[in-house]
Amino acid sequence: MALIDIVKYDAPDDTSFVWKYPSEDLKIGTQVVVNQGQEVIFVKGGQTLDLLKPGTHTLSTGNIPLLNKLINLPFGGDSPFTAELWYINKTVKRDLKWGTPSPIQVMDNTLGFPVSARSFGKWGTKIENSRSFVTQIVGSQVAADDSKISNYFMGEIIQKLSNIIATAINVNKISILQITASLNELSKFASQFITKEFERFGLKVVNFNIESINIPEKEMEKIQKVFEKTLEAKELSKVKVGGAFSAIKTFEVLNAAADNPSDGSGVGAFLGAGVGIGAGLPLGSQMGQKLDIGGKQSKKNKSKKNNPEPSVRLKKLKKMLDQGLITKGQFKKKRQEILKKL
Repeated sequence: MALIDIVKYDAPDDTSFVWKYPSEDLKIGTQVVVNQGQEVIFVKGGQTLDLLKPGTHTLSTGNIPLLNKLINLPFGGDSPFTAELWYINKTVKRDLKWGTPSPIQVMDNTLGFPVSARSFGKWGTKIENSRSFVTQIVGSQVAADDSKISNYFMGEIIQKLSNIIATAINVNKISILQITASLNELSKFASQFITKEFERFGLKVVNFNIESINIPEKEMEKIQKVFEKTLEAKELSKVKVGGAFSAIKTFEVLNAAADNPSDGSGVGAFLGAGVGIGAGLPLGSQMGQKLDIGGKQSKKNKSKKNNPEPSVRLKKLKKMLDQGLITKGQFKKKRQEILKKL
């Protein structure tokens, strides 16, 4: 094997995060040239060992003590040994692009349900700790070439982004539909999380920008339908728009109850079963108490309740109208049905 006399950076360009010298056949006396803005790390058996700063270094047991301890080089002579040499680019890399290849799910507490969204932007970084970077990225065989390393970091960003956006909209008590008006503030907020997370890779995040958050058209149609139903439910149950799912379910159940109040599937059966939706609505709780739901009545009373007198049914129907649980049209329709049976 040919032992290397001089090692120097010989990559096609100087924009890569790291570059591995192609040969591992070294010797005591080999000169290693490290340019400004670079560092060189020796790697042996997956371990990151000695680090060389900018300058020209003639290898000896004195300037590679960690490697020497591992392989126990003899003193004197041009003793051969093998090791990987990794050049680390310490310059700042700006305008790296990131983006979500598919929609991410963001929990929106204002809407009351998760929303699918796409996002993209740019970020910039520099390698602050070469040893940590090589250990975490190269040593763990995550990636060695620049494109794979960039893709790896983009995946890390996207993985954290849904939680970051959800936290931001909840802290500021706004919806994801409103967040696009505050992308600068959101970028600063996200940068704090990304910076802290990337420290373990030996990276310093110098800039992080969210340039756009888009909600797919189909998702917007779903949100629109939810809002329409929620507004209807708000009129009936007086719940806040934020409780979208509970409101919609309650709205549908109350409508069914108005159409069929005595078949066991109406308001009484629903609330008596202790369904969780009703638990969040004071109205449901009050109705449950007033209608004595829960099995406290005697069998005789239950029998009467299952087949009440027309006058009782009309009173209950009127009560539901007064409480805003049914519309006037529904009231008139059911009243006619009851009166026809007299």
